[in-house]
Amino acid sequence: MKRKLQHLSLFNLWLAGLATVMLIGLVAGYFVVTRGLVVTGLSDRVPWGLWITVDLSSIAMSAGAFSLSAAVYLLGLRQYRPVARVAVFIGLIGYTMALLTLLLDIGRPDRFWHALVFWNPHSVLWEVTMCVTLYLGVLTVEFAPMLGEADWMQRKFPRLARMIESLHHAGPVLAVVGLALSLLHQSSLGATYGIIKARPLWYKPDMSILFIASALAGGPSLTVLACLVVGKLRRRDCADRSLLDGLAKFIGFTLVVYLYLRFWDALSVTYTYAPGRTEGLRLLTGGLFQWNFWAGEVLLGALVPAIVFLSPRLRANDRYLMTATALVVLGVVLYRWDVNLSGLLMPVSYIPSTPVSPLAHYRPTWVEWAAAAGVVAYGLSAFSLGARFLPVFTSPSAEAESRSASAMPTPVPGGA
Repeated sequence: MKRKLQHLSLFNLWLAGLATVMLIGLVAGYFVVTRGLVVTGLSDRVPWGLWITVDLSSIAMSAGAFSLSAAVYLLGLRQYRPVARVAVFIGLIGYTMALLTLLLDIGRPDRFWHALVFWNPHSVLWEVTMCVTLYLGVLTVEFAPMLGEADWMQRKFPRLARMIESLHHAGPVLAVVGLALSLLHQSSLGATYGIIKARPLWYKPDMSILFIASALAGGPSLTVLACLVVGKLRRRDCADRSLLDGLAKFIGFTLVVYLYLRFWDALSVTYTYAPGRTEGLRLLTGGLFQWNFWAGEVLLGALVPAIVFLSPRLRANDRYLMTATALVVLGVVLYRWDVNLSGLLMPVSYIPSTPVSPLAHYRPTWVEWAAAAGVVAYGLSAFSLGARFLPVFTSPSAEAESRSASAMPTPVPGGA
């Protein structure tokens, strides 16, 4: 009892800290709404910065939802359903985090609905907006049965709980729709960069594939990390260890593919000279972003985790597995940061041998940091509350077995 009360007090302290960060983030958001983007470090030369990195990273970390749902309902891997539930929950949080950062980044949050009303099918960003909106609805419907399975929901609103719990029958259809929408918009995020001809370092056809590959590694990694962390805190496994082991192997092979594509993407730049492209590669691999690229992205973010994931002995150790999944998440975030800023900071000259202006300057202000921290704190708060009060980390079959076992009469020794 004493340990339980101590754990509860620590949980409340954790939530209080996150609430404080969110409150500071709301203050920063108020400055953005009332004064505009002038309070940020953004400029005409660097219009996308910290908030876009949070947005892109949140969406990448949500990729476990569509990949694991597709594995469960389309590939018939039903044993991964408990892990898919966690991925859907994380995906819903990630997409709402992305929407919060976008509301700030557009500068006019009151006009967020314009893209939904004034269609521009020629814009990749419009396609991303529509896919994000529709897929957020799909994730909400996929998440609803977990809300209906909660004990407090069944006690207070039994009819509503049964109604929304029955939505799990739409799982196969939602998996197909979610797979299409998520693949479309994960790839379109890369295409947003890849079609901008004025930025030679971005202007490549493989940006879409790289964004999908990094998301397929980052999303499941965060799901595995969440299962391991919650299992440690609860002192019991939240998912069968063999499921996490199989998922880790999948992430390992995905990282190998991602590393190959990432190196091909960089080395292909050296085959021909395009103004701004070679200079951008030098900026990424030997200039301002070299530590991010070599140490963060390649070594710690991909190579080391791939070795852990593909080694049965290493991935059997929970500490190594948790560290490797956390490193993959960090590597994906750094990849999105490097891609975004390396193309924006690099000045472009379309006439060879002519002088160009120096590198653009960007430093996030306290408003950007505070707002970004507030969004992250919201995500952690939502995850913490869901892990405690919703059956996110418990499979429906396990719940059914537990209820049936508790309903059975206790056998009396020595006879009936």
